[in-house]
Amino acid sequence: MEPNLPNGQESGNDSFIPRQSLTLAVAEKLREKIFCGELREGQQLRQDAIAAEFRVSRIPVREALRHLEAEGLITIVPHHGAVVSALSPDDIEELFDIRALLECDLLRRSIPHLTEEDFARAEAVMKDFEKDLFEPAHMSSWGRLNWQFHSALYSGARRPHFLSVVRNINNNGERYTRLQLYLTRGVERAKQEHRELLALCRKRDVDAACELLQRHITHAGQSLKQVLQERRPEEKTGR
Repeated sequence: MEPNLPNGQESGNDSFIPRQSLTLAVAEKLREKIFCGELREGQQLRQDAIAAEFRVSRIPVREALRHLEAEGLITIVPHHGAVVSALSPDDIEELFDIRALLECDLLRRSIPHLTEEDFARAEAVMKDFEKDLFEPAHMSSWGRLNWQFHSALYSGARRPHFLSVVRNINNNGERYTRLQLYLTRGVERAKQEHRELLALCRKRDVDAACELLQRHITHAGQSLKQVLQERRPEEKTGR
């Protein structure tokens, strides 16, 4: 049974989820565990264990797992339950190629319609992102802030379904993107390219902005692929 606690009441258990939208709350908790590497690729997710940890019934857990499956973060295997999805280096390369195609199109559609309010929102997120980039303890915020920055620049496209597809693709690779930024010391490049991208959007230089965005995404995908290729042999040998 779900805990019958008043709304807003705190629990001594850090994993306790308030009674609100339990399905979305459980999905968010699990998504964060996947992104930060606490739940590793190939790891099985047991509904009863998750329900006990978050002190909810199995119903919102089951629905949350369906959400994560739709996002590509987990795979539900018949007779084996849910496991965290694994992405090969070639999968990563393909995802980033798709991102480059879709996001450049979104940006091209968006730039003519962006307002000063949109630019101000993107700049505020960019500054928060820059502060957190140099704090490894804040890695959990990197993917979220990166997406908020990019989506602010895509908002002028007025393509919510298109944006949702791109968001799901970003979700698939976010846990690896954090790894890439951390291991390749790509934070300075990310910071500089975000600044240049925002400046080009403000100038309404559509062609230059889309060219930079394509380089930005493609380089991230290539460096991430290299990181995975280098790390996985070590993981298999236990080094």
